Amino acid sequence: MLKDKKLSAYAPSATRIRARFVAISWRDLAISFGPIILLILVGAWLVIWLIRPAPPSSITIAAGPKDSNFWRVAERYKTILARDGIKLDIVETGGSLDNLKRLADSDQDIDVGFVQGGLAGAVPADAMGSLVSLGSISYVPVSVYYRSASINAEGKPIPPLRQLSELAGKRIAIGGQGSGSSVLAATLLKANGVEAGGATQLLNIGGDEAAQALTSGKIDAAFLMGDSVSVATMGKLLRAPGIRLLDFSQAEAYVRRFRYLNTLKMPMGVFDLARNLPARDTQLIAPTAELVAREDLHPALSDLLIEAAHEVHGKANVMQKAGEFPAPLEHEYRISDDAARYYKSGKTFFYRTLPFWLASLLDRAVVIVLPVILLLIPGIRLVPMLYGWRVRSRIYRWYGELIALERGISRDSPQEQADILKRLDEIEMAVNRMKMPLAFADQFYVLREHIGFVRARLAAGVA
Repeated sequence: MLKDKKLSAYAPSATRIRARFVAISWRDLAISFGPIILLILVGAWLVIWLIRPAPPSSITIAAGPKDSNFWRVAERYKTILARDGIKLDIVETGGSLDNLKRLADSDQDIDVGFVQGGLAGAVPADAMGSLVSLGSISYVPVSVYYRSASINAEGKPIPPLRQLSELAGKRIAIGGQGSGSSVLAATLLKANGVEAGGATQLLNIGGDEAAQALTSGKIDAAFLMGDSVSVATMGKLLRAPGIRLLDFSQAEAYVRRFRYLNTLKMPMGVFDLARNLPARDTQLIAPTAELVAREDLHPALSDLLIEAAHEVHGKANVMQKAGEFPAPLEHEYRISDDAARYYKSGKTFFYRTLPFWLASLLDRAVVIVLPVILLLIPGIRLVPMLYGWRVRSRIYRWYGELIALERGISRDSPQEQADILKRLDEIEMAVNRMKMPLAFADQFYVLREHIGFVRARLAAGVA
């Protein structure tokens, strides 16, 4: 029982609790907190305005002709991105050149596209500044197929072609309009002195159409590359009688002259061991295909695309080693900052451990919350100081009034003495109505004592 009485003596009553809140000057508190809250709101608004919004739920990729390598790759990307709820719209195009031009055109609704090396000069320089690379994803071998019998009329073997210059005077399919093949083929042929004119014909046909024209004898040679023809078509040409694949004997020279090219060595029989295709070691030249995007691509989508590229292109095949692609190889397009960060450190913690939608939400929340916290830390320290200064300033204001009244006590006029007393009463009433925080109670009661002191002097008529 005694214990209960002791506990009740220390337990705060409802009256005490209410007194604590009544003593708070809400106006001073609001004015003290106001600038800090305003600063936080402005800071949060600036952060939201400056940072990128939530990643869109769909993006558009420029691929190539249907059934081309690029088209098939885009379909695999679509399946992978769908796991994270991102819809990938695939746009059929003429090939790499068409992809690049659409990316460079701000009026086109294209976010990313496959572009082979060697095409940067085909678009205006100012448009190139808005494009970035997410990395190289594969080699795109320059495959030149040509018609040639294995033996001549005398029964002697016919040596294979070794240089592009030997195609002069022939009918050559360089690729369809809009394909990267057409631009690169024209560039390489020109470097070998082969240009349209006279008996030499450069025909803008590519893909399966060019392959059929070659096998039927309508053309003499064809440049076929991954952006415009399927692997199956290339395989058929390797097996077709009277069709040969050009061995680039000057491969090293091409790489020295065109920095976007690489050399590839195709071992004898690598495509078909039973038929020994190719029949000898063959050198090819190849630019790389790059995943090119507009610079405003959302960072989260950049990560997803590179992750998809790892899954699609990261394995070994006859053209590359395992883990060779994707790679941040900077040729004609600068590597985006987001891609460079991904290749260096991978996905951020949230995206590694959480579902994509939740990671995106938390990632943006952290960007907003951190600046708010940074503003709150000094604000929390500043508010009590500002609040205390405002309360003390009211007390000091009344002291100023008291000093002025005290100096007027020596006046002899009864009317003046009456006015001083009336003003002193008003001051006392105003002070009694003040909401005074408990932390300043001592100063409050000292002020009231001093009011009584001035009243006593007035009553005594002391000068």
